[in-house]
Amino acid sequence: MNIESLPPLVVAAVEDIFFSTRIETVARRSGVRLELALDAQQLHQFLAQEVPDLIVMDLNSRTCAPIDSVRRIKADPRLAGIRIIGFFSHVQVELERAARAAGCDQVIARSAFTAKLQDIITGSRKR
Repeated sequence: MNIESLPPLVVAAVEDIFFSTRIETVARRSGVRLELALDAQQLHQFLAQEVPDLIVMDLNSRTCAPIDSVRRIKADPRLAGIRIIGFFSHVQVELERAARAAGCDQVIARSAFTAKLQDIITGSRKR
């Protein structure tokens, strides 16, 4: 089986059960492989083994160290090309700036993330 025949792989670094369940449901319906990372250690252990098509990052996560994780991913030549979409509360302007500076390819408010989730997941193919 060649890589083009595999379904896209999305890693969601999300500790919030509401968002992780929603992402799982959309991924399952869309035929996308999904790996959930509940903390930074799980995220980086998984990335040491596989290179996903997309990383979805909850920028408000207390356990995933989102800004540091984004910096670390973008600094690694093997992982730097992975598209990272971070979502946050729209009132957190400084967090949005920090995420962009760290290397998030797209930073989106939680409400827009929820509304666009289907398109985000189904458009995850990078290869």
